[in-house]
Parts: sequence; C-alpha cells; structure tokens
Amino acid sequence: MSAPTLDVARRAPAGRTAPPQTSASAAALAGTGYLLRFMLRRNWVRLTVWTGALVLFCGYYVVAISAVYVTAADRQNRAAAMTNAGGTLLAGPGYGLENYTIGAMFTNEMALWLIALLATMNILQIARNTRAEEASGRSELVRALPVGRHAASVAAFLVVVIADVAFVVFGSALLIGPGQLAPADTFTLMTGVGLTALVFAGITTVTSQLTVHSRAASGLAFAVLAAAVLIRGIGDIQERHGSWLSWFSPIAWTQQTRAYVDVRLWPLAVSLVAIVVALAAGAALASRRDHGGALLQGRIGRADAAPSLAGPFALVFRQQRGTLLWWLVGCVAMFGPAGLFLGADSGSAIKDIAGQNSLTAEIFGSDPIAAFLAIMMLHNALAVAVFTTAAVLRVKPEEDEGRLGLSLSRALSRTSSLLAHLAVAGIGALVLLLLGGALPLWVGTLLSGSDTSLLVLLTSGGAFALGIGVLIAFTAVLYAWLPKATPLAWVLCGLVIVERFFGSVLDMPTVIKALSPFYWVGNYPKDPIDPVNLIGLGAATAVLLALAVTGFRRRDINAG
Repeated sequence: MSAPTLDVARRAPAGRTAPPQTSASAAALAGTGYLLRFMLRRNWVRLTVWTGALVLFCGYYVVAISAVYVTAADRQNRAAAMTNAGGTLLAGPGYGLENYTIGAMFTNEMALWLIALLATMNILQIARNTRAEEASGRSELVRALPVGRHAASVAAFLVVVIADVAFVVFGSALLIGPGQLAPADTFTLMTGVGLTALVFAGITTVTSQLTVHSRAASGLAFAVLAAAVLIRGIGDIQERHGSWLSWFSPIAWTQQTRAYVDVRLWPLAVSLVAIVVALAAGAALASRRDHGGALLQGRIGRADAAPSLAGPFALVFRQQRGTLLWWLVGCVAMFGPAGLFLGADSGSAIKDIAGQNSLTAEIFGSDPIAAFLAIMMLHNALAVAVFTTAAVLRVKPEEDEGRLGLSLSRALSRTSSLLAHLAVAGIGALVLLLLGGALPLWVGTLLSGSDTSLLVLLTSGGAFALGIGVLIAFTAVLYAWLPKATPLAWVLCGLVIVERFFGSVLDMPTVIKALSPFYWVGNYPKDPIDPVNLIGLGAATAVLLALAVTGFRRRDINAG
C-alpha cells in the first residue's frame, strides 16, 4: 500500500470529527460533580445534625441572654468578668466591653466556640471523604473510572462549603429575627465564622497529603486549631484589642471584624486568601505523591510485632494513643486557662453576676465559686463523653474493613477483643477527666491566687467517670446487638448535652432528664454527691457491659 493510501486510512471516517482535546486542569477535576452528589448523599445526616445544632444554639443563646441580662447594668457586670487574662483567653479581644450590648456579648463569648465547633466538623468531613477513603482502598476503585486526581479533594471541600453556607444563612436568620441583632453586623460575623472554619478545612486538605491515616491527618489539623486558639489568646492578652501576634491566628481574623461595635470587612479578605493558599498547597502536594501514599513516610517497623503488642489491649491502645494525646492537649489548653479566671477580682464579679436575677441565682446558688468549678468540670465531662463515644465506635470500622475478623482468627476470644476497646475508652476518659480537666483547672486556680482543693476537683471527675461509663457501655450494647444502629449513641450523647445545658430552661420532664447519666451525677461541688446515684450508675454500667459481651459473642462478625 502506497504512502498516500496509508495516510487516507489513518484519517477519521467521513462525517465524524475528532474528539475535543481535554485540558490538564479539566482532566484533574473530571467527575467532581458525581463525587459531590455521592458525598452529600452519604453525609447528609451528619451535616444536618452538625449545622442544625449550631444554628439552633446560636438562636437559643441570644434569646436566653437577652432574657437573663435585661438591663445595661446587668451586662456591664458580666463584662467586668471578661477583662482579666482568663476572660480574654477564653473569649476574645474585648471589643464593646465599655458598652456591652447583646451583640457584643455574643461576639466576645460565642465566636471562638462557634469557630472551633464548625472547624471541627470541617476537619472531620475532609479527612473522612479524602484520606480515609484512600486508606480503605475505595478511592482507588473510584479512580479506575474517569475521575480526576483532584476531584475527591475538591468535592470534599465543596461539601463543607455547602454546610458552612447553610450555617451562615440560617444562623444569621435566627440572630436577626428572634435575636433582633443588627443585620449587617450579624451577617459579617457569621460569614467570618464560616470563612475561618473553611481555612481549617483547607489546612486539613494539606495534612491529608502528609500522612497515610485519616486519624493522623485530622490530628495534625486539630493541633493547628489548638495552636490558633492559644496564639490568639496570648496575643490578645499582650495588648488590649489584640497585638501583632493575634493576627497569626485565623480565629483573630473573624474577631477583628468588630461586629456590633465598629464593623469592618477587610479582615475577611485575609481568610479568603488563606483558603486559596491552603487549597493550592494541598493540590501541589497531592500532585507530588502516589495515590494511597503520603509525603511524610513513617519509619520502618520491626519484622515481627513487639511482645508488648501481643495482647488486644496494647494493639487498640497503640491505634488510639495519638487521638488521646491530642484530646489531652486540647483539654489542658482549655481548662488550665479557665482556672486563671478565678482571680481575686473575678470572684467578686461572679458573685455580682449570680445576684443579678432569679435565673443566675439558681445557676450559681449560694457559692458562686463552687458553681463555676462545677460548670467547668461539666464542660470537661461533656468533651470526654464525645471522645469516649467516638473511641468505642472505632471498633465498627475495624470490623467492616476486615481487621477485626483477622485478629479473631488467632487464639483470641471475642470477649477479650471487645473489652480491650472498652478499656482503652474508659482509661482515656479517666486521663482526660483527671489530667486534662481537674489538674489543669486546679493549677490555674493556684496561679490566679484562688484557694481551691484538688481533691474536690478529682472527686468531681470521678463522679462524671461513672456517668461516662454508662455512655461507653450503652454504645457497646448498640454495637454488639445492632451494629447499624450505632449512630443512636450520638443521640444519647446529644441528650446529655441538651439536658445539662437547657433542661431547666426548657422545663424538660423528669422522665426525659433521667435518661441522661449526667442527670444522676448532679452538680458537684455546687451540690453534694448522692452516693446512691453513683452506685446506680455503676450497676447500670455493669449490666450494660454484660449485655454487650453477650450480644457480641452471639452475632456473626463481618469478615470484610
């Protein structure tokens, strides 16, 4: 065949055109829309619960403080408690303290917590939808389809963007409507909260390229979040309304909008730039690593397992020790500074607040200092309840991905395997309650010059440990008998939070309150401990544990 004939044979058939060339950037994002719809369908319950709870809390908080702090004098008494180092560290730079309106109160006392909670949701979602999918091998199957390298990361980020936008829109609507706050200031503040949370979503995109496991990726992101909290706090303590150090923290970029005082928009641009930089860095790093790999390579392990890992407890502890360490760091960073709040001037300020009206008098009682310590230990216990619930539920993916079945193929009983996971969660709870809550709080009170007994705080932590034991055992029962119903463990955890924070305000029926283990713990050291209640909590834990072991030994195990 002649050359011209060969040339004609290579041409496309008549009437057909060559397919359009796809650019490299478009190919890298191919399939993003499909993955976005899949992730939304997969995570819509989690996203709804997170954003819905935060939105409702915003509306409730503003309505509640408006009812409690009716007069300007009441609000100025509260502002007086925010002027010391502890108040600045736990709140913000203190704009508007001279004329403490409801809006200024919301900004100073809630912006930090909203950012931390929304950022937590974003961090967990990004790690779950990117790094965890790679570790499980599912994303490799997806990449076998026409899906680009960066499609999963972009889709995961768009998921949290949608959730954060919903929080900003609906949260602003509640604050502007029932809360009666200024629309422009409200939308500026809530937009700042959402943008700062997206900064940490971008940071998680970067950390997901560094480590192999999702726990390590989210742990690094949480470390950055904790550092941001501390840097902002230390910077604001150094200078009124914030120093140059404060600006190294993304949290300060929202607080520096000065909402409800002298609103300004340009700090929001800093968050936008940081988001773009983080996403660009994440994309660049993702292009430099193999799929399923990581840029930070772990050290080469031993050829055989160390003798210390022969038992199930040691293995489970090794899996969860990093998470426990970061939770401990976070608790110490949070509750140590809380003890600084109890300086000589803050004691009188708390007493002034307690005497403002009937509601605050009921909350603080006759001993406002003891009531403050009870509130701080309650916050610590609620954080530990979240940790332990998540720690127990770690056994479910171990089963779903086949690792639990492999471990049970050895000379290992099901009882020992389940109790190992529960023991790690229980010991972690004690560590966080005593070393992460009671001890740092006591040290903080010593530094502030307050006379507080360490034994009182340790007793409070021990009482809450029994309540958390019920949560651990209840979660184990769900996993042992009804694995698909394990999300109900978070429902009980949420009931505990609602009952403790809003039970009296919402006038919840006693029968509903009694479902919360913390209801039986009480408010020590404000109120004395009832030994009968603690014995009942211990008995309930034992019964639930026996029920969990029985169910786990009877049902089939997913082999992966």
